[in-house]
Amino acid sequence: AVTRALARRGAHVRAFVRRPSQVPVVVAAGATEVVVGDVGDRAALDEALRGCAAVYHIAPNVHPDEPAIGRTLIEAARRGKVRRFVFHSVLRPQLRAMPHHEAKLRVEEALFESDLAVTVLQPAPYHQNTLDAWDTIVRTGDFAVPYRVDAPFAAVDLNDVAEAAAVVLGEDGHEHAVYELAGPESVTPRQMAAELATVLERPVTARRIDPREWCENARIGGLSGYPLDTLTAMFAFYDRHGLTGNPRTLTALLGREPTGFGAFARRVVESDATTRSVSQSPIATPPPVSQLQTLPIPSDSLGSN
Repeated sequence: AVTRALARRGAHVRAFVRRPSQVPVVVAAGATEVVVGDVGDRAALDEALRGCAAVYHIAPNVHPDEPAIGRTLIEAARRGKVRRFVFHSVLRPQLRAMPHHEAKLRVEEALFESDLAVTVLQPAPYHQNTLDAWDTIVRTGDFAVPYRVDAPFAAVDLNDVAEAAAVVLGEDGHEHAVYELAGPESVTPRQMAAELATVLERPVTARRIDPREWCENARIGGLSGYPLDTLTAMFAFYDRHGLTGNPRTLTALLGREPTGFGAFARRVVESDATTRSVSQSPIATPPPVSQLQTLPIPSDSLGSN
């Protein structure tokens, strides 16, 4: 999503990805160069950052070594004399009840000790998280979540987050800023279900499943260890508090109101109908943004928008 947003603004994007299978994905999104490697490979990382004016760092999702990965990227950016470092953090990284939030706070701390020109983006949970269950919702009308259905969330459109990222990467004046990126309203799973019912024109019901059931299904699916423990802790926090935020900062960055959940759902339904009418195949959704470890922006790409 960030690659597409940057490409639309005319940026020259060099993507740094871990697996060769990701290369065609980022090229299709608009990357003009791709380096394949691991953050532990200093030579590959230095090659990815060579000649870059800015770097956008997105850590692998719920990775137990996220603080160390962040420090490695910071050191590489300093070696490469990168002018601008934008970090994809998370809304409310101060919340120690969620280990992956606190891990991102440690990266933020390291960044502000680095003397780099830093911008931190703190996005809320994505509207796109519902896409994992989209086929089930469409087929059965069952929208199941492992937390209470009246928990409020400042859910945000990933495309809006990507557009905001492209703004701060391509413009001066965002250095040393921390931006909360939240959607235009607090919405609960119950309210999401009502919006989905409207756009799908069929009943949709939000239902809380026992977190233990979710854990068992996750284990069957191969999830274990730190990721499983971390997501379980996150759902327990969501069950108690939800995760709310304020849309003013994102509104200012976009120059418009952020996309609400209802508008997002309508867009997916319209896209799904178009895709099926052409190919009779399920809607193609973007890869999780966490798959892209870092997006270095070559130095000749900025300031040309």
